Amino acid sequence: MISNISNIFFLILIGCCFACLIRAWLGKSIPDRMVAIDIMGTLAVGMTALLVVTGAGRDFFIDVALAWIFLSFIGTLALAKYLAHKTLDE
Repeated sequence: MISNISNIFFLILIGCCFACLIRAWLGKSIPDRMVAIDIMGTLAVGMTALLVVTGAGRDFFIDVALAWIFLSFIGTLALAKYLAHKTLDE
């Protein structure tokens, strides 16, 4: 039962990743593309967390997910600063 539900959630997350990929490809501005890529990173973290919860036997995936989300957040901040024409030390 849990396996079927987790498979459904996994397919939903993959579908959302494809929607974000299309938005990143067809985005009208750089901030639109940036948000799409940031959401895609968050969805990838959700997929790795789903793998850990379902008991795939890979508990270290949660460490990878945490590192990924921290790097995604820092990258988003750096790109936002760059788009605002500010230096990183302001």
